[in-house]
Amino acid sequence: MCGIVGYIGQQEAYPILIKGLHRLEYRGYDSAGVALINAAGDLHVYKTHGKVNDLEHFCESKDTTGTIGIAHTRWATHGEPNDVNAHPHYSTNGKIAIVHNGTIENYNVLKQALEEHGCTFRSETDTEVVVKLIEYIQSTNNCELIDAVRETLNQVIGAYAIAIIDKDQPDTIIAARKSSPLVIGIGENETFIASDATPIIDYTNQVVYLRDDEIAIIKRGEPLRVITNANEPSKIDIQTLRLSVSQLEKGGYPHFMLKEIYEQPNTIFDCIRGRVVNNATEIKLSGVIDHSDRFINARRIIIVACGTSWHAALIGQRLLQDIARIPTSVEYASEFRYSNPVLTSDDIVIAISQSGETADTLAAIKLARENGAFVYGVCNVVGSSIARETDTGTYIHVGPEIGVASTKAFTGQVTVLAMLALAVAQLRGTISQEKLSEFSRSIEQLPSLIKETLKLNDAIEKLSSTYTYVRNFLYLGRGYNYPSALEGALKLKEISYIHAEGYPAAEMKHGPIALIDREMPTVVIAPSDELHEKIISNIQQVKARGGSVIAIVTRGDTTIPEIADHTLEIPPVPEALSPIIVSIPLQLLAYHIAVMKGCNVDMPRNLAKSVTVE
Repeated sequence: MCGIVGYIGQQEAYPILIKGLHRLEYRGYDSAGVALINAAGDLHVYKTHGKVNDLEHFCESKDTTGTIGIAHTRWATHGEPNDVNAHPHYSTNGKIAIVHNGTIENYNVLKQALEEHGCTFRSETDTEVVVKLIEYIQSTNNCELIDAVRETLNQVIGAYAIAIIDKDQPDTIIAARKSSPLVIGIGENETFIASDATPIIDYTNQVVYLRDDEIAIIKRGEPLRVITNANEPSKIDIQTLRLSVSQLEKGGYPHFMLKEIYEQPNTIFDCIRGRVVNNATEIKLSGVIDHSDRFINARRIIIVACGTSWHAALIGQRLLQDIARIPTSVEYASEFRYSNPVLTSDDIVIAISQSGETADTLAAIKLARENGAFVYGVCNVVGSSIARETDTGTYIHVGPEIGVASTKAFTGQVTVLAMLALAVAQLRGTISQEKLSEFSRSIEQLPSLIKETLKLNDAIEKLSSTYTYVRNFLYLGRGYNYPSALEGALKLKEISYIHAEGYPAAEMKHGPIALIDREMPTVVIAPSDELHEKIISNIQQVKARGGSVIAIVTRGDTTIPEIADHTLEIPPVPEALSPIIVSIPLQLLAYHIAVMKGCNVDMPRNLAKSVTVE
């Protein structure tokens, strides 16, 4: 959601900034812009509604020289997507330019105060208020830019990641963050700024992740300096990125989403590597081992998440209760933070987020820690805010996920939750060694089972052509695969714009059955498990009302293929791990329908990869 890029060094900034904006397109945006200071000390701001390609076209005849600049992709919050509201925004005197991710909650109060002092505004954005306040404080107090920035940040309420340049200081970029990610890349006589590491990895693998309420002063030819909003020096922790350029490219696939679906045998192997050990007789998660007393004495577990991560959390809830025998509940992070929850020091809160930057999940973490709960993070991005703000946790290690619709992150999250349940069960003695070894061996087999399931691709592509015309879909599942139905429906609606609903199959008769007719197809998740006979009855009820059925079944099922219109066979897998395998045909079905409809699979409309604002 929005993206920032900045550069200062010896190279021309514009090509680096544009390449960085392209790298950040996956985050979701509706406009783009760039601000540059050239050798003559002139500040040029170019911005336009539309894509980064539109910005490039707009800049073709413009002066884009200069070795310092900032750039932005905007996902509209305050004000409609248009040229005026696009970033960067600049001061009335035309000297200062700013890019901003996040939302300023008290911007209207600040704006009114500035207007009373004669300030006028070009845009509808909260961001312009920030740059105008900086200008006002600087001119009123005759102070340095950094002091005006600090004072401004002490007055604003909300979330922000900002980068600022000033034509009067052509060798300096000021950057700051609070509740919105910002990373600084340290190169040879050059420095980079970005919302995440993807625009930086081409140039350096040495990065600094800014913490909340920190300000970075980046001066050409000088070491990086970081201070707090209170003007106290901060410790600079330089980290090495474990990321390669090849992970950020399509590698011959037509879309990142398809590439990431096909990466899952490898990503799940990376996820479990070093964690299923001793010939599959033990699960080792350092976050559990180092805090064993917390898990042994846990009164309950609350899992907080959003979107696809929430669906993974529902599966994790069943795993933790079934295997570790700890009462577990799942909350939308956005609802949890406003529900005045009752928390104690005996509670464990598990926070799940692919990016590790989800605003509502971070707020839930803060609330949990304030109330004394122990917080365990499950995320993908190393060095992310959730990784830093939680007490401990586990990375899913599936590599960068560029497609907005989550695929490999979902299977990685469920795999980690399965290992977490087993690791905790070991501590609490709620699982026998025989069952532990059996389950662990099944986890080890997941990469090969996923690889086998991917062979369904051609069949799914063929049947998808039948369903591109429909306007609604129903997804049904039971037990561990009720969340799979929710996830399958979400994937379809995200990228194909077809309305879809996921339901527990037994709830079909409590309302959704009224919708079933010849134009309402139903996807039924029906692997061979203890609820198999019951879901056969659900399929028969759909067919009796003229509905078409796509059924996902275990290989060798002889009953459902006789009833359903289409069947997709998956290899046998334990019930508790079946959502991981089931997700593969669900992802492929959504993908192929979306492609046949001509949709932008990797960047669906109105969506952002990381929801970093409330």
